[in-house]
This record gives sequence, structure tokens and C-alpha cells, in this order.
Amino acid sequence: MAQRRPWEVDDGLWQLIEPLLPKMERRFHHPGRKRLNDRRALCGILFVLYTGIPWEFLPRSWGTGRG
Repeated sequence: MAQRRPWEVDDGLWQLIEPLLPKMERRFHHPGRKRLNDRRALCGILFVLYTGIPWEFLPRSWGTGRG
């Protein structure tokens, strides 16, 4: 079994967190930018807190960071 990274949210923890997050419906007329997946966004926040790197240095492949 692969070791979980400290910033990755496992399924059990996500089941506790997800119901606490607000459900955001996309607007029809002016939808704007598509939201990131909430779980991925949380993992990005935890990664920044764990490593201490600036938010803009997160990998672009995560759907975050500069650009």
C-alpha cells in the first residue's frame, strides 16, 4: 500500500468535510470561470500550509497556480 502524502485528503476524512461545504450552483447567464473541485482545492490549501510555498508556485497541472 502506498503511503499517503500529508496534504492528501483520504475518503474517510472527505466524507466528514464534504457535507460542511456550501453547494454552489453555477449561474446560467454569467457563469464565469468554472470552479475547481472542492476536494482538489482543499488538497492544494493543505499542500501550501504543509510545505510553506507560495500559492502561485503550485503545479499548474493541479488547476491552480499562476496562469
